[in-house]
Parts: sequence; C-alpha cells; structure tokens
Amino acid sequence: MKKLSARRRHPLAALVVLLFALAVTGGLYAAFAPADKAQADDAAQSLAIKEGKKLYAVGCASCHGTGGQGSSDGPSLVGVGAAAVDFQVGTGRMPAQQPGAQVPKKKNIYSQAEIDQLGAYIASLGAGPSVPTKDQYSPDGADIGKGGELFRTNCAQCHNFTGQGGALTNGKYAPSLEGVDPKHIYEAMQTGPQNMPSFGDGSLSSENKKDIVAYLGAVNSDDTPSPGGLSLGGLGPVSEGLFGWIAGMGGLVAVAIWVAARTTKAKKS
Repeated sequence: MKKLSARRRHPLAALVVLLFALAVTGGLYAAFAPADKAQADDAAQSLAIKEGKKLYAVGCASCHGTGGQGSSDGPSLVGVGAAAVDFQVGTGRMPAQQPGAQVPKKKNIYSQAEIDQLGAYIASLGAGPSVPTKDQYSPDGADIGKGGELFRTNCAQCHNFTGQGGALTNGKYAPSLEGVDPKHIYEAMQTGPQNMPSFGDGSLSSENKKDIVAYLGAVNSDDTPSPGGLSLGGLGPVSEGLFGWIAGMGGLVAVAIWVAARTTKAKKS
C-alpha cells in the first residue's frame, strides 16, 4: 500500500503539464510567427526597392543622377522621402517634359503601384517624409475654422484665401488648389515642392495640415455658397477692384460722351 501511495501523481500535476505545454506553444509562436511576418515584409520592401530602382533608371536618372545624387539638370533626391515622389509623380509634374521656370501639372504616366515602387527606392537613399495615411488628410474630425485661419496665415499670400492660385515672380506661379487630391495637398505641405516652403510638424502639426486640407475642401465645394454674390473666381480684392475700375471708368466715359454729344447738339440747334 505504501508503494502504491508513493507512485500516485500529485493532483496538480496535470494542470502543471498543461500550463507548461501552453507556455511552450506560446513561446514558439512568438519566436517564429512575427519573424516570418517581418521576413515577408522585408522581402516585399526589398522587391519594391528593386523594381523602383529599375523605373528610376529609365525615367529619372538622366536628370537626377544614377544614384539620386542630382546633377546640373535636376536636384538631389537623397532625403526627399517617398512623399515627394508620390506628389511629384502622382501629379504628373515628374518626369518633366522640358525645363522652365516652373514644372506644370500634367497627366500622370505611372500607375500607383509604380509610384509606390519609385517612392520605396528614393526612401532607401535617405530618410524623408513618408506618404501620409488616409486618416491624416481625411476631413473627418478636422477643424475647418482653424484650417481657414492657418491657411490665411501661411498660404494665402501666394494661393489667395480660397486656394485659387496666383502669379509669382520670374514666370513662376502658385497653382490653383481647387480639385487637387487631398493627399497631394498634404504632401505639398510636407515636402515644399518647387517655390513652396516645406511645413514640417514643427511649424504645422499633422492636425494643422489636416485642418487646412479640410478647409480647402470646404471652400472649393460646389455646395459652398458665395455670400457676396459673383465670386470672380475667388481671386480677392485685386480682381474685384480691377473689375470695378474698368466698369466704373467705362461707365463714366460713356456718360461723358453722351453729355458732350447732347451739349454739341443743343448748341447747334
């Protein structure tokens, strides 16, 4: 009887074995599953960089150099980030058709997948702004009033207060922002394309940029009324003053001619 008692298992032995098995299973999963996912992500990123390098060699290297270091025909792309590629190529500004004071927007010749591959390659050359997520430029939860205040303070000097654009010096101009993809507006603030300064998170936070994007979407919406009547393209007091000057002066000239004609006719009679 004593030998049988000695061989009897402890009541908690089965529970200990079960817990040990669960711990081993969890440890193995934690050790191998994330690694597999990370390896898959690394492989996909490496493939994107490889394909992007091929696209770069064909469409970009002639101006920006074989390694993105820049040349007399194009600036260095080291450190500009994937956001700059997504903006410039996504709006058709790059590749440029010809040199000039400013590269205009045109029809895009790359698919979004190809743009992503180009962006991955350029991002591998040096750290820079990444492509924003939809949550960053979506109007949901944005403060439109705050966006209008920020836009008038930082952007209206060139783009005017509703983003209709305006002329700059030496043949340059601030393009209209009406109908521009919200993602591209956000990226322009991140990267500062061409004549535009860049607004990093130190000067305009991601929330501030989101508010500005929402403001532009609101003022350029077809559902937004013009309380002053004819908006004249939203170009502001300069165009309105010019219209008033031309119409007013034209009216005065017409009245003067009419009065002179009447006076001459009266003298003859």
